[in-house]
Amino acid sequence: MSSKLFQSKSALFVLLAIALFLAIGYTRAYYKNYLVKKEITRIEQEIESMEQKKLESLEILKYVMSDEFVEEKARSEMNMKKPGERVAFMTDYKEVGQQVEIKDDKLSNPKKWFRYFFHK
Repeated sequence: MSSKLFQSKSALFVLLAIALFLAIGYTRAYYKNYLVKKEITRIEQEIESMEQKKLESLEILKYVMSDEFVEEKARSEMNMKKPGERVAFMTDYKEVGQQVEIKDDKLSNPKKWFRYFFHK
């Protein structure tokens, strides 16, 4: 009797339906597992990136809290100096930024550049 059951077309159809159902379930589970592993990898990379940023932030904080930073800010922003240090001020800047004016507009561009750089 059991041999006739497995030889019938309806039994074959039921077995194929069960096999298809199991294959679809396995494929879904495999795909979800793939997505979870991919998400874990992404999160691990994000954690590593955040740890690197944290280390950089700690280095910056350490520098900002150092005496070197305080001294640099005091010198540059508050114009302070160390005791016993001598400071020189320069007030005449006329020769540093002097520009040559070219009055002849009929000159070609290369000649104007030549006069700009080599005119005394």
